[in-house]
Amino acid sequence: MSEIPSDLDTYESVWKNVTEVTMFILMGFTDNIELKVFLFLLFLAAYLFTLIGNLGLVLLVIEDTGLHTPMYYFLSVLSFLDACYSSVVTPKMLVNFLAENRDISFLGCATQIFLIISFGSTECFLLAAMAYDRYAAIYNPLLYSVNMSPQVYVPLIIASYVGGFLHGALHTVATFSLSFCASNEIRHVFCDIPPLLAISCSDTHINHLLLFYIAGFIEIITISIVLISYAFILLAILRMHSAEGRRKAFSTCGSHLTGVSIYHGTILLMYVRPSSSYASDNDMIVSIFYTVGITTLNPIIYSLRNKDVKEAMIKIFEKNWLIIKYIFGIE
Repeated sequence: MSEIPSDLDTYESVWKNVTEVTMFILMGFTDNIELKVFLFLLFLAAYLFTLIGNLGLVLLVIEDTGLHTPMYYFLSVLSFLDACYSSVVTPKMLVNFLAENRDISFLGCATQIFLIISFGSTECFLLAAMAYDRYAAIYNPLLYSVNMSPQVYVPLIIASYVGGFLHGALHTVATFSLSFCASNEIRHVFCDIPPLLAISCSDTHINHLLLFYIAGFIEIITISIVLISYAFILLAILRMHSAEGRRKAFSTCGSHLTGVSIYHGTILLMYVRPSSSYASDNDMIVSIFYTVGITTLNPIIYSLRNKDVKEAMIKIFEKNWLIIKYIFGIE
């Protein structure tokens, strides 16, 4: 008669399985050398543009006193967040395009997932706060300085980060409490929850439910805030007598709605759906778009289409023209 294992034996067996995988291998897109070099150059250009565009906007808001308003404070926080978001994923991905060794440590993978989920969730909350800011500015402009005082917008920014990092911690703990003993090959260019759940040898049913319902709840709450805010904004715009005022309001809100639609659309497509519909190659493209593509597009969506930002850029350029001439040797 076989001996029934004790609780201690069972615990030791589970712990052995959990620690058996000490690193993962990121399989990436392809093994074609020419394609990998092309992708390296493409994503390097996108990453440099992301850093220059987003960090440049942060510096512009700091430097130009005309942009010291809640709207641009939110925008600068969003830009800084996007720069951090892209930096979690892109440098490692660029190295893996050219390196033969595409390993990532267990701790490195956990850190990457924690930061991706945290920054992504923070952006959801921040976009909702930005929608409320636009509502406060357009629906009742006379009370804007009261409704969006530092006592209001600073806690909104802090709450966005706190909510995002709590959400990231929840999914990181839930994911890395699983056993990874069957395979350590992740069909992705970075660590993400769905491909990790696919290679776990534990029951991932609870993890899929957490991903679907909690991410879905955050999406419902933040999208609802955006939609309600813009419903009131639309009413305010329709009541405006000035064509110039309507044009400016539509321009400002149009940029924000474009960014919100693209971002939430990809999040819903990636996470808030039945686990049976995951297809790793398609998911890889979608997840790269929301981590790299959107952070590259945001400076264009929010900055280059904004008249105040463009005027501030021209002023800074003119102010530092002598320095630019000296650096580049322009006569």
